[in-house]
Amino acid sequence: MTTMALVLSLQGGMAVGKTTAARWLAAHEPRIRVLEEDISVPVAEVRRLGLDKHCFADYLTIQRLFILNEITLWEAAQSFSCVVTDLGASEIEFYTLHYPASIGMDWPVAQALAPELAALRRCRAQHTLFLDASPAVLCARKEADTSRDRTFFDHSLTRLLPVKRHWFAAQPGTEFLTTDTLTPAQLCRAVHTWVLRCMAAPQPKETGYGTDQTESIG
Repeated sequence: MTTMALVLSLQGGMAVGKTTAARWLAAHEPRIRVLEEDISVPVAEVRRLGLDKHCFADYLTIQRLFILNEITLWEAAQSFSCVVTDLGASEIEFYTLHYPASIGMDWPVAQALAPELAALRRCRAQHTLFLDASPAVLCARKEADTSRDRTFFDHSLTRLLPVKRHWFAAQPGTEFLTTDTLTPAQLCRAVHTWVLRCMAAPQPKETGYGTDQTESIG
């Protein structure tokens, strides 16, 4: 029987420190494989096809591309014993289901993409650490980081992040870490401690839905 990789996910809003922590882990923890968010393939295809995410039919095509990309990344990760993802399958699931409402659209996405979402859920991380921070702190960090494109920041902060917190709090295997007062070094050490704890814990045979239990650290 093939052993599945232990997949851990770093979640949270834009500018919260996910990429900083992921890159620190890649440089300092040789026992894990870190997969930073890579959506270059579906983004290029969306541009090639000229798809518009404000059109329902196009949105379905776009999200099928992103779901396929995430499944491909997850399958490649199975050759490692432990993988830490910057975002991951649950992020794609959340966005697929909730982005339309954030732009005032009431589309039947869950029904239209039911087979694709079912396949995506099989790629969910066993454990998720949701890095959280206040809007003021996120805005300050965003202004201090000019190296990344943050054009989607305001929409994400006001329309998606509140819903995202609630949605992830209801998912099994999710913990929250408040980062408002943490320096980058402290954040990286806290994430590392969480990773080591997950690696040492007995792993469930399977993950699933149906629980509201959410642990908290920090």
